[in-house]
Amino acid sequence: MTVPEGRAVEETSVQLPTIDEPENLAPEDARQLSKTLFDRLNVLEEGTHEYQYVRNTLIEINLTLVRYSARRFRSRGDDMEDIVQVGTIGLIKAIDRFDLSREVEFTTFAIPYVVGEIKRFFRDTTWDVRVPRRLQEMRMDLARANDKLTAKLGRSPRVSELAEHLGVTEEEVVEGQVAANGYNSSSLDATVNDEEGEASLADVLGERDGAMDLVEDFHALKPLLAQLSDRDRKILEMRFGDEMTQAQIGEHLGLSQMHVSRLLSRSLSALREGMLAGG
Repeated sequence: MTVPEGRAVEETSVQLPTIDEPENLAPEDARQLSKTLFDRLNVLEEGTHEYQYVRNTLIEINLTLVRYSARRFRSRGDDMEDIVQVGTIGLIKAIDRFDLSREVEFTTFAIPYVVGEIKRFFRDTTWDVRVPRRLQEMRMDLARANDKLTAKLGRSPRVSELAEHLGVTEEEVVEGQVAANGYNSSSLDATVNDEEGEASLADVLGERDGAMDLVEDFHALKPLLAQLSDRDRKILEMRFGDEMTQAQIGEHLGLSQMHVSRLLSRSLSALREGMLAGG
């Protein structure tokens, strides 16, 4: 595998790439390397050392997506590093659910997951919550580990480094970091500085993005549409894209309204069965 000049690469015992300073990888390089790593991930057995290595590398080289998405929330008043850690949960979910066969860029697929996770964070931690004791202890352990590793590394430690230091999973580290924010509360009427000026906290709180739920549906539907005939796809486009009535479609194609109705019903049944089978 070739990598950009100036980035050292070593080979592990299983011939997988190790990249120095993955956070500095150029976007185009990260996209190309992500495709290669996803190809590799698809043939590895989950839970193996190789699988975990490839998955962790995918997380690290795509953290720029999280930081890019987190910038839009910089006016909320929370520590940006906390927001990035929350967004990382969304990135991990996107990596675990991504399918190369859908022929969509990983960045397009991942950003809704990252943004959705950050919005839920603001929605769920706007007021005081009761934090379980294990998370209270994790919060203190993380604070000590963060100070120790920062002094040792000369920079803020990554989630993977905190997890290794504490002997826990990355998900547990992020969960502990998110829980730490539960100690802070604000009134919904509190004034915050939005990008367009001052606004109440209630006006800028994140909500669930309904379009996020459609991402996988759209990608699952694409190959099913490709299996239909040109005429059936045209009829679906005219009915749902151009919002034409069945009578208008029939007149345009030289078919009876009844025939158009039967064709629509057949196509929709095929798509529905395909979606259910794929679920």
